[in-house]
Amino acid sequence: MTLESSPVDAAGLTRLHARLILDAEAADLLDVAYRIVDTPVGPLLLAATPAGLVRVAYAAEDHEAVLARLAADISPRILAAPARLDDAARQLDEYFRGARTAFDLPLDLRLARGFRRQVITHLPRIGYGRTASYAEVAAVAGSPRAVRAVGTACARNPLPVVLPCHRVVRSDGDLGRYVGGVDAKRALLRLEAAA
Repeated sequence: MTLESSPVDAAGLTRLHARLILDAEAADLLDVAYRIVDTPVGPLLLAATPAGLVRVAYAAEDHEAVLARLAADISPRILAAPARLDDAARQLDEYFRGARTAFDLPLDLRLARGFRRQVITHLPRIGYGRTASYAEVAAVAGSPRAVRAVGTACARNPLPVVLPCHRVVRSDGDLGRYVGGVDAKRALLRLEAAA
């Protein structure tokens, strides 16, 4: 019997991991907690600091690479600690069931700076089930000529779905690109349109 297939050993590892989470939090050593949730648009990695949700990542972004980037940008003290993300996971589940139209979560926006931050903080103002063009978002963000910069800000949005960059489309109505892929963007827009 191997360690992986033994229910006793697996249970012991689960208890050890739970103890590690408690001890790390008690000693203020858990800078970034994460978990992965299954959604209709694929598995999403959720990461939070004590200040709030800091990252939502699609599988296409390579979750391991995202965690490595968080370790470099925020802190190497990262641990799978799902409980810190229970509220975010619950709100995402409600959103995907059509029972939530906006998120009410503390957010840690340290991964977005300058104009990118201006853009992503505007995104929740685009109403649920509605879209805005990159040009419209650029104008609202105070830089009407910065259409490409809005596209870059949306592409680098650290909190897709929660800060709804999927609602930003091209002026001609084309969906444009999306960090989770065009199919995910289409699915999110359909979900919201159906409500």
